[in-house]
Amino acid sequence: MLPDYALSCEKFLQCGIELSCEAYDKFEVYAKFLVEYNEKVNLTAITEPMEVLCKHFIDSASLLKYIDIPLDSTLIDVGTGAGFPSVPVKILRPDIKLTLLDSLNKRIDFLVQLCEKLDIQANFVHGRAEDFSKSAEYRENFDFSCARAVANLSTLSELCIPFVKVGGSFISMKGPNEDVSCGTNAIEILGGKLENISDYSIFDEKRRIITVRKISQTPIKYPRNSAQIKKKEL
Repeated sequence: MLPDYALSCEKFLQCGIELSCEAYDKFEVYAKFLVEYNEKVNLTAITEPMEVLCKHFIDSASLLKYIDIPLDSTLIDVGTGAGFPSVPVKILRPDIKLTLLDSLNKRIDFLVQLCEKLDIQANFVHGRAEDFSKSAEYRENFDFSCARAVANLSTLSELCIPFVKVGGSFISMKGPNEDVSCGTNAIEILGGKLENISDYSIFDEKRRIITVRKISQTPIKYPRNSAQIKKKEL
């Protein structure tokens, strides 16, 4: 399914990431199962081998290049979809304690089967971020939250920052034209501080990673329900 190991390794190295033979084997299983499952459940529009390698796996793995994640950190991937970016991150960093959250059960079913095939341990949560981030089990209980999503930074911040403990970080993987200013007010209200913006390219595609440090507790009234979030951004 994927390009052979030598070419895949070369592509990873061109983006500053090392790829072991063991990790490649897991990515190969991931790619095959993703494309196979995608025939019955719409998970991705990207199914060509080189595009899967570059636009899903290398793009997701780039998080580790720009974010320092200490050993044994806890990470929740909010709206994870087909497991991006966190499952590729977990393949390269097995020590990370991973939680995968998505509102669609058919995606969670895929992820459960995928992680079994990859021999990856993870916690699977079927539900909406605005509901689970209010429960004691999940609220401010993670070192990191992440999202690779199309929602703007204000909305993502309200959904993701409440999961992060004080001292932790929210990581948003975005396109190059993301208007960071639209999220600065929300970040402050939610107890965060904009820490860093990393602009980079995955071959000919520009990318941006926005890091928000959690500096104080999120007020208990946030996140609001989905209707309120849609009606008015923070």
